[in-house]
Amino acid sequence: MTSMVAPAPSSLFAGLTRQPPDALLAVIGMHRADPRPHKIDVGVGMYRDESGATPVMRAVKAAEERLLKHQDSKGYLGAEGDQRYTDLLARLALGTKLAESDRLTGVQTPGGTGALRLAAELTARSGRAPTVWIGTPTWPNHVPIFLAAGLAVETHAYFDADRSGVDMDGCLAALSRARAGDIVVLHGCCHNPTGARLTAEQWTALADLIAARGLVPLIDLAYQGLGQGLDADAAGMRLLLNAVPEAMVAYSCDKNFALYRERVGALWIQAATPSAVMPVRDALLMLARWIWSMPPDHGAAIVRTILEDDNLTQSWLTELSDMRARIAAIRASLGEAHPVLAHIAQQEGLFALLPIDKTAVASLRDRHAIYMPDSGRINVAGLNSVSVKHFAEAVMPYL
Repeated sequence: MTSMVAPAPSSLFAGLTRQPPDALLAVIGMHRADPRPHKIDVGVGMYRDESGATPVMRAVKAAEERLLKHQDSKGYLGAEGDQRYTDLLARLALGTKLAESDRLTGVQTPGGTGALRLAAELTARSGRAPTVWIGTPTWPNHVPIFLAAGLAVETHAYFDADRSGVDMDGCLAALSRARAGDIVVLHGCCHNPTGARLTAEQWTALADLIAARGLVPLIDLAYQGLGQGLDADAAGMRLLLNAVPEAMVAYSCDKNFALYRERVGALWIQAATPSAVMPVRDALLMLARWIWSMPPDHGAAIVRTILEDDNLTQSWLTELSDMRARIAAIRASLGEAHPVLAHIAQQEGLFALLPIDKTAVASLRDRHAIYMPDSGRINVAGLNSVSVKHFAEAVMPYL
């Protein structure tokens, strides 16, 4: 009699293959392992002070002390998160008029990445099949986030490397091919990875085209206050929101409040009509519940505590201004070091894109202990008044 033995099941994970390591994490690891005392890390995208530290802001420390003393619960917030935080932050980002619009709704998210993913999932469940248009180069997570939500993505040139500036003609030409209802992803300020700044005229041209073609902007505002100032950094986005019926804004407090590990963000949706707001909000809460259930509280509570108190707000604004001034000073030093780097002084935010290839990046790493991604994207705040000279001298032969 033949024995009936069930075949051994194949492993559930047998189809998985090794993935290439994250390029930036690899750079971090190499820098950490380098014993040379003069090593420079311009890869990690965090603000650093003159000593190379990423400090906890004074207003954040003061807010945490208040929370430690007065917070009386660690209960769940609900899928929407801390609504007071979201409302106060909306005034900071969008301005009072837009923040108080009866066409706006918003929820707390785990960082700006969470806001973008929630926006992608909301778009994917809209009942339409929009294409998402993303200018390149861009933050490496942008394209994967929308592809993971099952959306079609079209990339187009945004930055002209030869001129070290925005390729406005190419951008407008690409978006002229977009269909009504398509999504346009835009950096609100401090473009990552190039630092290239849109002028007021360019924002107006974009707003005119997006409105005329019936496109939906999704603004990723991750660095408000680190470019030209809070209102200046939001001016283009606000102009655009006033020009279109529908829009999405993904916000991060990680950089301007230096709350990197707390993952503090928000997503706001501007609906076409007041009657569309509640269906949109219902969908946001449902999706948020499915993705992360409830957002973390601590970081949002810190931001809320700061924005509720005039003294803490002023302390935060002063320190943010100091951070912005330090970044601008490093940019000015780099711009003066070599004519090819002059554009860096005219740009904004943490990042700049060097006109070098990955062979030069490897040589800088091996010969000078300077660490950056293969793209040549640098975090200018990784330099200080001493290392900027060594950095510029090391880079010059490759320009």
